[in-house]
Amino acid sequence: MNAVAADSVDARRARMIEDIAQMARDSARETGRGIFDARVMAALGKVERHRFMPPAQFAHAYENRPLPIGHDQTISQPYVVALMTDLLNIKPGDKVLEIGTGLGYQAAVLAELARAVYTIEIVEPLGRAAAGALAAAGYWNVQPRIGDGYRGWPEEAPFDAIMVTAAAPRVPQPLLDQLKAGGRLVIPLGERGVQALYVIKKGARGGVTQRRVVDVRFVPFTGDAVRGKP
Repeated sequence: MNAVAADSVDARRARMIEDIAQMARDSARETGRGIFDARVMAALGKVERHRFMPPAQFAHAYENRPLPIGHDQTISQPYVVALMTDLLNIKPGDKVLEIGTGLGYQAAVLAELARAVYTIEIVEPLGRAAAGALAAAGYWNVQPRIGDGYRGWPEEAPFDAIMVTAAAPRVPQPLLDQLKAGGRLVIPLGERGVQALYVIKKGARGGVTQRRVVDVRFVPFTGDAVRGKP
């Protein structure tokens, strides 16, 4: 790492974790989660965020804010990564699907918590870079794919948890179909500028409930989700 001295990385990441914890406390009334699970915080404290962004952003790697990664995409704010991960309630034996790999940071966090992570990225250059970054960081329990995440990954379904990191106008039905009974799906819903984060729960008999958590701002979902496909 050139732009950020190696001996400062751990200290910067520790400050990032402190910022996330403080923001969680400040946002508790809105989100209902003033303290994130210790396993989630440990995962964010371990994953080296600078590995999953362009070199031009290395100096900002451990700031608690989103950053551009090219192709009109962003790496999410660490607080939002923590919140969405906490909402998924991942268990060590879980199989997780992520829609929207970006450069792989969220997938790496999920990989610290789950048995297996399947992640799909529609932008080919990002997907290829993410696959390389995840492999270089040793995350062999992450299986990346380049493609349209709207259809999910049916041959590996069902999933214990599904995370979507781009805002869709509605919940893609294929993702609901691939969610295991008792599982959770975390997704931002809405159009550009008017979005909210939702937790979707699938009951034992297949019924679905949803809860709005907080207003958010994500890049829009592309592919079949915005073409009105069922």
